[in-house]
Amino acid sequence: MVLAVEDLRISSGAEVGSVSSSKNKSRGKVLVAMSGGVDSSVAAALLLEQGYEVIGATMQVWDYTESCDLEEGYGTCCSSIDVDDARTVADRLGIPYYVLNCEAKFKEAVIDPFLKSYLKGQTPLPCVDCNTYLKFDHLIKKMKELDCQYLATGHYASVRKDEDSNSSIYTSADDWKDQTYFLFTIDPAIIPYLIFPLEGMTKPEVRAYAAKKGLSVAKKKDSTGICFVGSQGYGRFIESQVPAEVLQTKAGWLQRYPSGERMATHQGIHHFTIGQSKGFGMTHHEKLFVIKIDPETNTVWVGDEQYLYSQNVNVVDPRFISKFSDGEIYQVKIRYQQKGNPARVFRTKEGGLKVEFLEKQRAVTPGQAAVIYDQKRVVGGGWISL
Repeated sequence: MVLAVEDLRISSGAEVGSVSSSKNKSRGKVLVAMSGGVDSSVAAALLLEQGYEVIGATMQVWDYTESCDLEEGYGTCCSSIDVDDARTVADRLGIPYYVLNCEAKFKEAVIDPFLKSYLKGQTPLPCVDCNTYLKFDHLIKKMKELDCQYLATGHYASVRKDEDSNSSIYTSADDWKDQTYFLFTIDPAIIPYLIFPLEGMTKPEVRAYAAKKGLSVAKKKDSTGICFVGSQGYGRFIESQVPAEVLQTKAGWLQRYPSGERMATHQGIHHFTIGQSKGFGMTHHEKLFVIKIDPETNTVWVGDEQYLYSQNVNVVDPRFISKFSDGEIYQVKIRYQQKGNPARVFRTKEGGLKVEFLEKQRAVTPGQAAVIYDQKRVVGGGWISL
């Protein structure tokens, strides 16, 4: 489905039974990023109920017709189906609604780096790039164009004042759904203008609220995995985007770690990630795991699980969104659904960070993020390197 660059849909009024705005003076004008899911829909409804003047916007970022089977179950965000769902919610709430064509920027800022990262033997984290260059960059610009004072999203996170009265990002009430892991690259200057309406809610409470307000997305499935990959898997998606002659140069050996025994050949390092334990295309009697990937030789090293554990992690391109003290012990998360583990974090002469965990960590993966927390406050983070 091809959409116009900007499709403004202004409803004539909220439908019967819809959420109505407060009769009090407006608390401000807010642009809400609406993905078509229940979280962002509830975010818009909550803000309207709290007395804000709300405008909805959906970013059309990718043509899903080739990469996903949209009929199989709402596994994406910002697809044509999701746009229709967001529009339906906006109509029910009686708010203006935009569809923004961001496909070119999304390809440049998210898809292309995703592909390059896999071809370098890394496992990328495209949701961070999407937040950095689209949700909290492109939409901030749109917020200003529309004379809005705030930008709101359906992220499970919160904005609070820290001990120095600076606005900082904190974790949400729902530990399982908390999404602050993906927010460490936000420009600190825009944090005072962000609202996360779901900060004090759990997912069941969000769905209950949506049902109570009669929102059509109340029972809609959550988007899972990488939105633009869909059910075809990473390997097939990459093969659909990268020329075959390039992928052929990424084939190589599966070798036993640490002995170096050559066990089999593989068709490309983009098929593997650290900790993977199947899909090797060979017969072996014991449980083996991907221990490391060498992009220079295209060698995928497999071995016993004991070799997956490491205590020191190198981090490049660090970003800090609140106060950081060199050499202090923080909680550090190296993957999304992880509580975080204590580690001492140092700056390096090269401009990166060295993270020394107090206990060894399993499957530290290049390309993923190491995000630093001071209790519930997000300090910053960076990218795990070899």
